[in-house]
Amino acid sequence: MVENKKSVTKKVNLVAGIDVGAATAKTVILRNGEILAYSIIPTGHIVKQAIMKVTREALKRAKLAVSDLHYIISTGYGRDAVDFANETKTEILCHAKGANFLLPATRAVIDIGGQDSKAIDIDEAGNVIDFVMNDKCAAGTGRFLEVMARALDMELEELGPVSLISEDPCKISSTCTVFAETEMVSLRAEGRSRADLVAGIHKSVASRIATMASGLELKKEIVFTGGVAKNIGVKRAIEEKIGSEMLVPEEPQIIGALGAALLAQAKLKIHDVLLRS
Repeated sequence: MVENKKSVTKKVNLVAGIDVGAATAKTVILRNGEILAYSIIPTGHIVKQAIMKVTREALKRAKLAVSDLHYIISTGYGRDAVDFANETKTEILCHAKGANFLLPATRAVIDIGGQDSKAIDIDEAGNVIDFVMNDKCAAGTGRFLEVMARALDMELEELGPVSLISEDPCKISSTCTVFAETEMVSLRAEGRSRADLVAGIHKSVASRIATMASGLELKKEIVFTGGVAKNIGVKRAIEEKIGSEMLVPEEPQIIGALGAALLAQAKLKIHDVLLRS
């Protein structure tokens, strides 16, 4: 007698996290807890257009339609503009979850984005213990670096490598972006090299970040996220200032969107448990 066996098919959960930042919009798609696809584009002036474009690009790479997604969570300063999201979460929570997922040993996150910066203490499960955030001043953010790069007639991507050859970094004492730009232009007129100017700019950013995070216990391992994490000069300047090495994920800009997608995945799991109970 042949015994009938029911084939067990693993349920496929498809979720997305959308992080709408001041400089870039990011979408990450997860399938059963694994990154299936992601996309990053400039946010631009029309936020909703960027949201649709970045999500369409991620879906195209995943060979999916938006109707295939079971849950969507948005985060970032423009999270409320994602009108097709099921819910929103703060970027603090999302960065903590995203960093912990990629690097489980993470106990702190330093994130520097286009218009803000943040430092987050987290526990072994990626839960937020405490955080500090600067979203009132452009100094110490990607915007600050953009202004300085333009004043030096350089591409943003050039800053990191150029700063590494500096032998005598300039001292940029101003904490205001406008005054720091004026100070930097004056130093340039004095004949200071680009390398020394850029290294001084990076040290200025590092000082702002260290001051902001001084009230937290930044325990190892520290993960550096956001677009500025791609700048090796800023990374080294912060490490020197805080006295600790930082880890940088392969793609540091998607951490918030990844965290949002992970929270969406967790929401589905809770929903499935409730249905079975």
